[in-house]
Amino acid sequence: MKITAFLPYNGYEHTSQTVKELNSCSLVSEIVLLTTQENISPVNGCELIKIDNLFSTKTVKLISEKTFTDYALLLTQDNQLEFGQFGLERFYSVAEDTGAGLVYSDYYEIKDGNRSNYPVIDYQAGSLRDDFHFGYVLFYKTDALKEAAGRMETSYDFAGIYDLRLKVSQSFQLFRVPEYLYFTTESDTRKSGQKLFDYVDPKNRAVQIEMEQAVTQHLKDIDAFLSPDYKEIDLSAGKFEVEASVIIPVKNRVNTIADAISSVLNQKTDFKYNLIIVDNYSDDGTTEKIKSIAATDSKVIHVTPKRKDLGIGGCWNEAAHHEMCGKFSVQLDSDDLYSDENTLQKIVDAFRKDKCAMVIGSYQMTNFDLEQIPPGIIDHKEWTPDNGKNNALRINGLGAPRAFYTPVLRENKIPNVSYGEDYALGLAISREYQIGRIYEPLYMCRRWEGNSDAALDIQKQNAHNTYKDRVRTIELIARQRKNANV
Repeated sequence: MKITAFLPYNGYEHTSQTVKELNSCSLVSEIVLLTTQENISPVNGCELIKIDNLFSTKTVKLISEKTFTDYALLLTQDNQLEFGQFGLERFYSVAEDTGAGLVYSDYYEIKDGNRSNYPVIDYQAGSLRDDFHFGYVLFYKTDALKEAAGRMETSYDFAGIYDLRLKVSQSFQLFRVPEYLYFTTESDTRKSGQKLFDYVDPKNRAVQIEMEQAVTQHLKDIDAFLSPDYKEIDLSAGKFEVEASVIIPVKNRVNTIADAISSVLNQKTDFKYNLIIVDNYSDDGTTEKIKSIAATDSKVIHVTPKRKDLGIGGCWNEAAHHEMCGKFSVQLDSDDLYSDENTLQKIVDAFRKDKCAMVIGSYQMTNFDLEQIPPGIIDHKEWTPDNGKNNALRINGLGAPRAFYTPVLRENKIPNVSYGEDYALGLAISREYQIGRIYEPLYMCRRWEGNSDAALDIQKQNAHNTYKDRVRTIELIARQRKNANV
């Protein structure tokens, strides 16, 4: 007895073909169809079981109870699926050879009738985001499945599979096979930039709450949970010419940079501020636009770094360590603009009130013409004073606009990369210091074809996700060492 296969089932014809293929493999002992529907006809030779939700804790426990074989195969979508040559046998042999608790693989994606490669990425300790993509075939070692399911004390409606994965990872390896072992159709044809904010869509709030509960327990289990205590900030430290500096790193944004600058210069404050623009060798007319504005307004400081190897993080370092940088360093992307003339004042007021090292606001998604687009306002309400810094290890970003108490920013050098540098910095700061939040939109985030993440290919998406997972791994280890007083 080798494998019990579990398939989500909605009565579609393609399930019969998947069942036929599974039955052709001598390793498969039993096939169980999981359905949320009433009065549905089963496929011949399969057991049909009614479930509440494929991703619930009840379903996970049911799968565990129904598995009497060495392995449990779970398909996570009801789409047409076909294994490659000896693909299922390969899952089995790798699981046998490695002893992994979960084996997953790359796959071929069929979209609009065309086949393309869909590589996934290796799992690491910091792969804590609940949207980590394993593909659609999860091959569990039964011992790992039952051990983890037996420790599931909280019953989740949505976070059961996530909780299972976290618990399995505590005792077993999660192993990726870098081979294309199956084919599947893809029903979500949105571009990467459209999918990017699914995790903070307000309609998914109930799901996010459960995911936070699951990851918080996981962090406690592995001694990486941080209690809500913080180092105090002395806002009188250091001498600064101005109270705040808005920082804009830019390269080749001739169509948007003037709007960004204007939104800064229109700010009304009870303190002195300036604008530091780090122009990373633009060659499309951006430099000339900045120079023409700087010539008419002394608030604008136009910086061209000496180094030519800087990403966005490196440009931020240039600005933060500039002699004219203010006590508070406030972010603005060259694509975007502040929502009104009071944004900078609100951010500085938050620093003064909460004595925090970092402040993060909320923003509104718009198109290039500043018309609101889904999902609308991104407020990151998953950040709470008592658990925000733990939940930050689950989500893929902390929000915007971001602002920093400059003495702390200068202590925490920003990674010299152009993706995830702000997230890495925010995690490191949250380990020791309080992060303040402003839940009203301060920022208009433009989504347009020129955005760097508007339509990324899978290789670039994987590179970005691998980097953020590595950042989380570093932070996870740092927090474990902090808790161990190392």
